[in-house]
Amino acid sequence: MGNPVETGRSNQHTDLSTEHLMNTSVIWIVIAAVVAVLVIAALIFAASRATRRRRQRQAEGIREQAKLETARVDRRQALADETAAKARAAQAEAEAKAAEAARLQERAASHHSEAATSREQLQDQWNRADSIDPKVTSGRRETPDHRE
Repeated sequence: MGNPVETGRSNQHTDLSTEHLMNTSVIWIVIAAVVAVLVIAALIFAASRATRRRRQRQAEGIREQAKLETARVDRRQALADETAAKARAAQAEAEAKAAEAARLQERAASHHSEAATSREQLQDQWNRADSIDPKVTSGRRETPDHRE
């Protein structure tokens, strides 16, 4: 075998090379891990930004649709207000017509009452005329209008 001094040197040189290789490997592993973390962070940031932009576009679309819907709802509200105003006018007109009808019914009842009173007075005149007329016998008159 060889000289023990040379063997110690050889082992020491091998240990240094192995240690250097291990240090270099550790450094590359750390660099790779840092790069991987940075790439993952960049991907997360890009995905988050894309999601945020997509949501902003979606919100703009919803706002535009809401603006159109607001105009439609405003037109429907105006139509409802107009219809309610027409209904109130029709109700007022109906109430006025009902008051007019009641007034006319009252007037008709008054006319009927006056007519009935006039008929009674007229009947009294006929009866008086019959009572003083010597030609009328046994309660019969000569006129066809007379009803008993």
